[in-house]
Amino acid sequence: MKIKVTGTFHLDLIPETLAIDHTTTLEAGRMIIDKSFDGSLEGVSNGEMMSILTSAKNAGGYVAVEIFEGTLEGIPGSFAMQHYGKFDSTGQSLTLEIVPGSGEGELASIKGKMDIRVEDEVHYYDLEVEV
Repeated sequence: MKIKVTGTFHLDLIPETLAIDHTTTLEAGRMIIDKSFDGSLEGVSNGEMMSILTSAKNAGGYVAVEIFEGTLEGIPGSFAMQHYGKFDSTGQSLTLEIVPGSGEGELASIKGKMDIRVEDEVHYYDLEVEV
């Protein structure tokens, strides 16, 4: 069954110590991800993000993983997501996919992707999956 839903989420990023030792001007960071989802995707996710920014903060990238637990259109279960994002003066890109085989419960067969957008400081998700 194909499912395509949109909703909102609340995001907290909690800074953590990163164990990358370097003497460059790059800014390396690590954050704990704490999200709560509303709408057809209802529940929480927790994860971790690592990022690199240029000293001018005009380019950078990040990777992250998170585990969602809750319901999708009332279907209970969990799954993991992986992120790969980057930006520079030419634009930005984000790939956010469900980790293959990570689904559990009634979402055991889930596969697909999520897009994230921010409008007027509100975070939105657009989830497109097969269950």
